[in-house]
Amino acid sequence: MTNNTTEPKPLVYSCSGCSSAAQMANYLAIQMDRKGIAEMSCIAGVGGNVKKLVKTAQSGRKIIVIDGCPLACSKACLNNHNLSPDLHFELTKFGVSKKQHEDFDMAQAALVMQELENQLQPVSNNV
Repeated sequence: MTNNTTEPKPLVYSCSGCSSAAQMANYLAIQMDRKGIAEMSCIAGVGGNVKKLVKTAQSGRKIIVIDGCPLACSKACLNNHNLSPDLHFELTKFGVSKKQHEDFDMAQAALVMQELENQLQPVSNNV
């Protein structure tokens, strides 16, 4: 799926904590960036109040957030700047377990990526 309009791609932010779910969230956001679905930006920079990255987040572009668990840290970082994502995905709602000291399952990540792409399809026509 690619963005066929002249409007800029949506921004995608993800959790990148140490759990398997967090690392899957980061992986999925990178895949969206590499596939041209969205442009990944740095949520740590937004959370750390780095002016350039906050300005990017406040640019008015659509925002997609992928969080690994119900703590929703990426969404909270945006909220600190009065920003809300247009789409928020919490991976535990896709059956992804949050495991400490373990890697995520690549096969499960592929299935979740397909589901995210399916859910983004109608949105991409409006972006």
